[in-house]
Amino acid sequence: MRIVSLLPSATEILYALGLGDSVVGVTHECDFPPEAAGKPPLIRPRVDPSAPPAELDRQVRELVSRGESLYAVNDALLCSLEPDLIITQDLCHVCAASPDDLATALSRVARPPKVLSLRPHTLSDVWSDILRIGKATGCSREAEILVQGLAVRLAGLELSLARAVSRPRVVCLEWLDPFYVGGHWVPKMVALAGGVDLFGREGQPSFRITPELVVEARPDIIVVMQCGCGVARNREEYRRTEFPAAWKNLPAVESGRIFAVDANSYFSRSGPRLVQGVAILARLFHPECAIPSVPEDSFSAIVTESAASA
Repeated sequence: MRIVSLLPSATEILYALGLGDSVVGVTHECDFPPEAAGKPPLIRPRVDPSAPPAELDRQVRELVSRGESLYAVNDALLCSLEPDLIITQDLCHVCAASPDDLATALSRVARPPKVLSLRPHTLSDVWSDILRIGKATGCSREAEILVQGLAVRLAGLELSLARAVSRPRVVCLEWLDPFYVGGHWVPKMVALAGGVDLFGREGQPSFRITPELVVEARPDIIVVMQCGCGVARNREEYRRTEFPAAWKNLPAVESGRIFAVDANSYFSRSGPRLVQGVAILARLFHPECAIPSVPEDSFSAIVTESAASA
């Protein structure tokens, strides 16, 4: 089977199922496992991913207002690859290519491939999508084993959190200019990690809030997880963000419990590594518990002037 993956999380799932050799095309963002980056990229963004948050938000809104796609598909390359299966998504047209982006390209393919479109809203949906991909590729048993393994890892984290002495109140910032809070599977990840998400609602999209609402909520912990961004970018853009004067009095700021995480790897993508994201949050929320197997480069404390002078 020849498979084209237009979703980084789907690429990760395919490799986890042992189907890396069957993947013939990916997107510009498919970088895990590392060998996936060597596959031909069929998608390029029509916005500048490196732009500051406010500018990137402006570019996205401008294209959306004109009814234009955020992604360009290499029609000629797609046709030449002759895929049997294309995996895409219909959840967020900002985060990855959608079926609409494929319409023109598919009209030119001599032998139309099967298209599997994913739309996960919750962690359970993500596990179901793994099973759907397994069924579509003839790897149902491998998919079941993968999902069972993820459940075992979550159960192990639950045991590790048995010594947790509190449930910190948490705000997860999915974007900084303007402010958005994490949605879909993120609130469940916070709960599994032993925290209380003050804004996000499981299964619901991320939504815009104001810094003043965060001030009123007085979170114990702030996690900066801008969609598609790594630790360094999240840390630096938080430091460049202007906050209201009362921000410095937040419990999270005063205690130095503001963290940048590798959202691109462990939070934004609806794939197997979300379990690792839960472990990262558990480490941040409950340092008193022994949380195993958390990469040290997956998070960083953001030192602020208030915390440094405390």
